[in-house]
Amino acid sequence: MTSDPQVAPPEIEPDTKDWTWVLDERCPECGFAALDVAANVAIAATVRTLAPRWVGVLSRSDARERPEPSVWSVLEYGAHVRDVHLVFGARLVSMLEHDDPLFENWDQDAAAVADRYDLQSPAVVASELADVSDALADAFDGVEGEEWDRPGRRSNGSVFTVSTLGLYFLHDVIHHLHDVGA
Repeated sequence: MTSDPQVAPPEIEPDTKDWTWVLDERCPECGFAALDVAANVAIAATVRTLAPRWVGVLSRSDARERPEPSVWSVLEYGAHVRDVHLVFGARLVSMLEHDDPLFENWDQDAAAVADRYDLQSPAVVASELADVSDALADAFDGVEGEEWDRPGRRSNGSVFTVSTLGLYFLHDVIHHLHDVGA
C-alpha cells in the first residue's frame, strides 16, 4: 500500500505506557538491559553503531509498507527514531545548561501524523538520522564527570539524570530496531 498524500494513513493506537521501568529491568521484547550498560562509556559508542543499522533498514525496498494497517512502516519508525534523537539531544543540552529542567512534552504519535512520516523519503530520513546520530553521539562524548548525574524531569514527574536519560534513549532506538526486525 503506497501512501497517498491526500489521505492520512490509518491511525496507530497511541503508546501510552510509561517505559521508564526499562531503566531497572531487562526489556522482554528487545532484550535491552540498562543495568548492563556503563552510560559514561557506552552511550555515544552505541549510538554510533546503531545508526548504520537504521540506514540499512531504511534502504529496504518495502520501507514504506506497513506490515499491517495499525503498525508503522520501517519508514515511519525511522522518522520517529530520527526525531527521538532530536528530542533527546535537546533534553541533554537542557540538562547540561540548566538546573533540573522540566522537559517540554512531545507527543510522538501527533508528530508522526503532523509531519506525515509516511510520505517522507526513506533515503532522506536515513541521511538525517545518520547526521543526528553523529551529533548526539558527540554530545554524549562531551559529558564529563559529575555532569552524568545532572537531573531533568518529564511533566509526568519522571526524574532522569543525564546517564539515565541516555540509557532510556538507547532503549527506544534499540527497541524500534527490534520492531522492524533489524
